[in-house]
Formats: sequence, structure tokens, C-alpha cells
Amino acid sequence: MSVFIDTVGRGPDVVFLHGWGLHGGVFERQAAFLADRFTVHLVDLPGHGHSPLGDADGPAKVAQTLAELFPLSVQVVGWSLGGLVAQHWAASFPERVKSVALVATSPRFVREPAWPHAQTRESIEAVGANLAGAFELTLQRFLGLQLMGAPDARETLKALKDTLFSHGRPQGLEAALGWLLHDDARLLARDISCPAGLFYGAKDMITPLAAGRWLAETLPDATLTVFEQASHAPFLSHESEFAVALARHLEQHA
Repeated sequence: MSVFIDTVGRGPDVVFLHGWGLHGGVFERQAAFLADRFTVHLVDLPGHGHSPLGDADGPAKVAQTLAELFPLSVQVVGWSLGGLVAQHWAASFPERVKSVALVATSPRFVREPAWPHAQTRESIEAVGANLAGAFELTLQRFLGLQLMGAPDARETLKALKDTLFSHGRPQGLEAALGWLLHDDARLLARDISCPAGLFYGAKDMITPLAAGRWLAETLPDATLTVFEQASHAPFLSHESEFAVALARHLEQHA
């Protein structure tokens, strides 16, 4: 599996994993803030940006590949889909993950009777159904949903749209959407022994704050930070506030 990684900075290693439909470049401003203290690796997940889908068949396989690419101990920052991969990485390779920062993510992205903290299956499947006929418009609408309710959402959304295809047109989004539909990492939570920083927006409609609260209660060593006016992308809508909170977490566990 071939994975594109952009690396900046110097110091202890931190790996950023982005959300569905985007690429590692979405974290460039956060990387610039950290680069004088950390070596920051911005990954394009398989099927996104410059990384082909290859034989990636789910978050567990992606986590295995990343653990092989980063054999030394790292800190992992995972947003949304990237946070699901981060959970697998930390649970399956505990000796290689010093800490995780889970941003607006969940162990389960589909609502069911025993798990109300998610979207309905139908809403996720609708995104996939629209990709074939209106690829760019579907992604742009999805981005809009991620920032709904956040201050300055229109300006942040414009900046995000400008970078949407800066790493090329992604080729594996349908497959990656299937990962969100089928993967269930709830049983892994007890195996994530490293410190976990949880960063959530109170207005998030994609991964509700209740999912973050569940992780805070279930993970052995977790700290929850809530951005009251943020939605699904607090590192964009509340860039400075998020950067300070994330740096504090990373410095504590470097």
C-alpha cells in the first residue's frame, strides 16, 4: 500500500490523519504552528489526495500499514475517519503510539439502537449515492455540513473548498465511505492504553458530542475538551484555540 506523507518541522514525531473526502493538507496551518517543536507528518489516507486506494480494505488495514511506516513511537492526531484509524492503530500497536488526539471522531459512525450517537445509515449511504452523479457538489455539501453553526463558517468553508482538490481528485471515496458504514471500534476502546486527548465541537451533527463523552468515560486515560461554538472541524473554525489545546496535549506526552 502506497501512502503519501508530507513532513515538516523538527522534534518528536506527530502523525496527522484527516477525515473522509479530504487530504493531509487540511492540517497545514496546524502543522506550521507545531513545526518548531515537533516533526509533523501529514498523511493522505488511502483513496484520498495523492494516496491510491491500493489494497486498503478498512481502518484496521490502514492502521497496520501506518504502524509499519512509523516503526518508532509516535503521537497520532486523527480527525473523523482519521480518528477511527487512530483508534485501531493505538489499540493494535500500543508500543508504537505514545498518545492519541481524537478530533470529532467516533468508534462507530452509524446509528443503531445501542448506539444513538451517530448519523443514520441512510444519510451516509446518500452521500455515496450522490458521488457518481455530482462528485464535486457532493463533497462541497459535505464540507458545509461539517462547519454548520460555527462562527465565520462561510469564510472557513471557502478556504476549505479552495484546498479540496489541491492533492488531486481522490479515487477511493466510495470504499472509504464503506469503512465508515461497517467498522465498529467500540470493543477496542479498553485496549487503548495510551493517553487520549478528545477534542469535540458541541454543535457537531456528524459525530455528536455524546460520542466523545462515551470515549471519555470508556478509554482508560482520556481528557475531553469541548469547543462550545464549533461543529465537526474545530481545528478550522477555532484554529488558534484548538492549536493551543492540541499543543498542550502533545507536549504533555512527547
